[in-house]
Amino acid sequence: MSQSPILEAAADQVVEDLASDVRPLLSGGELDAVPQLKALRQRVRAKVAIAREITSGKSKLAASKAKELATTANDYAHAKPWQIVLGALSVGIVLGLLLNRRESE
Repeated sequence: MSQSPILEAAADQVVEDLASDVRPLLSGGELDAVPQLKALRQRVRAKVAIAREITSGKSKLAASKAKELATTANDYAHAKPWQIVLGALSVGIVLGLLLNRRESE
């Protein structure tokens, strides 16, 4: 779960880098004299816009899922606090035994 925000940020950065690389090509009007280049510029503009919308939508979806997960975890912790305490205690005991065993070797 912790890698998802990193991947989303990387995807956003790639789209923004692509847009900044392509922006000079898209803003130059002198290439409009060649119909194929004009059509290519229009397709690139459209695809950059689509890529921005997709990355924005994925970021919003990831944030929404993270909030939903946090709410679910909070509700569970309030509904069954002793299970959380016993689970944390169990993990602590296991880690303590493993670390103690490692030090004695």
